[in-house]
Amino acid sequence: MTERLLQFIWQFQYFNKGDLAASNGEEIQVIYPGIYNTNQGPDFSDAKIKIGETVWVGTVELHLQTTDWNKHKHEDDKNYSNVVLHVVWENNQRHANGIPILELKQRVSKLLLQRYEELMNASSFIACENSIHTVRDITWQSWKERLLAERLLRKAKTVQIFQQQNNDHWEESFWWLLARNFGMKVNADAFEAMARSIPLNILAKQKNQIHQIEALLLGQAGLLEGKFEAGVRSWQDG
Repeated sequence: MTERLLQFIWQFQYFNKGDLAASNGEEIQVIYPGIYNTNQGPDFSDAKIKIGETVWVGTVELHLQTTDWNKHKHEDDKNYSNVVLHVVWENNQRHANGIPILELKQRVSKLLLQRYEELMNASSFIACENSIHTVRDITWQSWKERLLAERLLRKAKTVQIFQQQNNDHWEESFWWLLARNFGMKVNADAFEAMARSIPLNILAKQKNQIHQIEALLLGQAGLLEGKFEAGVRSWQDG
């Protein structure tokens, strides 16, 4: 078992979810496993978990063993202060840090683990190349068409939401989308927030004044806070 495989199993819920319970006996229901996080912080964000009679929304952290939490020094990291569930392959610690613990070791199919080991130990350049021929042409075609349709629907939904929020102002929606994509992927939300704070007609009035536009964008992004003397900026703490 590897931590990445454990993350994969949790992301797609490839485990037996019948009678789920935390190590303390509380009943667990996974309403939404969360969004896989490739950046700093817990493994999954925006998860929705029902523990006992309470529905919790927060992050989920995964480890091979419960004691890895302390080994990785998460108890002193504020990024892990909103973890609502600690998912582990093996619970090797009776008393943890108060966060509900869910062990998956006895809930994952041995066939899945065997198949994973075969693929990881395959000597071929593409691990699954010996199995690709078993996929029918109609399955390939349907899969690609579905990917295209889902991608277009997802992008169209974003535009539709923007249009509803700005009274069908197409130019304003384009500005928000343009800014958001400049920040992809980590800073997309921050760039969109900056764009929303500057109406497009304000930028249009300064279209021939590049320094004015730069000042507007940098100022709204909070990058001009501090003292300036003789054209030199000095950053201030806080």
